[in-house]
Amino acid sequence: MSGHSKWATIKHKKGAADAKRGKLFAKLIRQVEVAARQGGADLDANPTLRTMYQKARDASVPLDTIERAVKRATGDLDGVVYEQITYEGYAPHGVAVLIDVLTDNRNRSGSEVRTIFSRAGGSLAEPGSVAWQFDRKGQVIVDREADEDELMLTALDAGAEDLTDDEVAWRVTCEPGDVEDVRKALEEADFTVRSSDTLMVAANLVPLEDASAARSVLALIDSLEDSDDVQDVHANFDIPDDVFASLDAG
Repeated sequence: MSGHSKWATIKHKKGAADAKRGKLFAKLIRQVEVAARQGGADLDANPTLRTMYQKARDASVPLDTIERAVKRATGDLDGVVYEQITYEGYAPHGVAVLIDVLTDNRNRSGSEVRTIFSRAGGSLAEPGSVAWQFDRKGQVIVDREADEDELMLTALDAGAEDLTDDEVAWRVTCEPGDVEDVRKALEEADFTVRSSDTLMVAANLVPLEDASAARSVLALIDSLEDSDDVQDVHANFDIPDDVFASLDAG
């Protein structure tokens, strides 16, 4: 889940259940396979594959599992051909949502996403009606123990645009093409990098001022993320600290 990093970071801190972890592995491997099929198996020549490869390694996906995915993509092993689709919609309370899907059955995926929105009180939208609200950015998550001033200086020197305190981690934002350089610079400066990725970031956020509104939106997001074909969910909501604290306590 991205576009609402506080919730995502808290979930990461708590850790995922084994079943969720297995589902995450499957999604990451699918992303690696698609990146390799589209741009080739050479990490040096395929920046998308490098990003997906690193993302899988950050999640502790075994190296041999990643390598098998690349071989499936290049035809060295039998595999399924996946189609990339982005769905757009609105969650309750006017929250804009982008859903990235990799699927071998467009009809199945479309029906499932539509049903999830309907059950949660949201609705799918026409292509282009939501996407314009988002820009793609690079993101590097750094351990919270890092010194803010030192981290800021190192990140800015490497091309980063911003540093945000998510309370349980530092979030460094940069242009998508700079994410590898920023990560490398931080690691060389001995900062502990948890993960790096590119994601869609909304310029304007919808505040969810009470727990009921927050729960209704998060329920939709969780249902989407639980779908096997859904790879990433991006949304433009913001949960105030006091409301978020009550959710976390519950």
